[in-house]
Amino acid sequence: MAKTIGIVGARGHVGADLVRLIAAHPQFELAFVSSRELAGQTLADHIPEYAAKNPELRYSAPSHEELPGLGADAVVLALPNGKAADCVAAFDAAGADPVIIDLSADYRFDDHWYYGLPELTRAGFHGQRRISNPGCYASAMQLAIAPLLNVLEGPVQCFGVSGYSGAGTTPSDKNDPEKLRDNLMPYALTGHLHEREVTRHLGHPVEFMPHVAPHFRGLTVTANLHLSRRFEREELVEHYHRHYDGEPLVNVTDAAPWVSDIAGKHHVDVGGFALSEDGRRVVVVSTLDNLLKGAATQALQNLNLAFGHDERTGIDAHPRPRP
Repeated sequence: MAKTIGIVGARGHVGADLVRLIAAHPQFELAFVSSRELAGQTLADHIPEYAAKNPELRYSAPSHEELPGLGADAVVLALPNGKAADCVAAFDAAGADPVIIDLSADYRFDDHWYYGLPELTRAGFHGQRRISNPGCYASAMQLAIAPLLNVLEGPVQCFGVSGYSGAGTTPSDKNDPEKLRDNLMPYALTGHLHEREVTRHLGHPVEFMPHVAPHFRGLTVTANLHLSRRFEREELVEHYHRHYDGEPLVNVTDAAPWVSDIAGKHHVDVGGFALSEDGRRVVVVSTLDNLLKGAATQALQNLNLAFGHDERTGIDAHPRPRP
């Protein structure tokens, strides 16, 4: 029997991509999709991919207290930072225990929640019902850095550039195509949330400098790593292959990946591997689609993990999203 998934905050870019993923999943169907702005409108009118499963499903606007009574087997919270706690409290107060996946940063620093970056943390999954989805930049940075954790010397510097979809749908300078035209917009150059997130989960200091660019989806991180010993490039590349060749959603590339090639795809590209002359500094480039592997695809991996399915179920069959 199919498991039912509810999405709270389904109007945003990530919510829409998650609906498309669930539309292609053979074992999941939607119990509800909430959006105050779209309440009463048919989901299929906005996301036609879901029409084959349920052409009559409509957006709704339940209160926090009404959520537990909707009976979903899992609930995905696709809300802005700071908004998840009231929803979680409502489930706790009602004694309901669905799988809850929070896409915000609200529980990424809470040891009572499983931190769901499967390629690095699945060994720590033991049936937890509360799962915190990592940030998009945080996923790209950790996957670039993790294979070399035991040979790092000093902080890692990461220069990041993201498409403007990462700024959400609430109007701001960071998602205004006119202000971004022919532009690169730096922001939060110290103390960014993802800087703290990566530092905490890797247990190693990371310094992160994010920027927004005029493209819609996809991000790139250029990571500068100082090493405690000399490496040859061939050894380094082989080291990354050993770490990730069993991971279907991580692709190790010889050349530095381009962000334009990752848009609409579910995996991460990690590559480049430019070594300094002394072999003790390497620059690694990591790219992913911030709405997919940086959010919706990773949420589906975690849902699959929670219900005992292969992590890729419903992902390989998912068509390329619209820009």
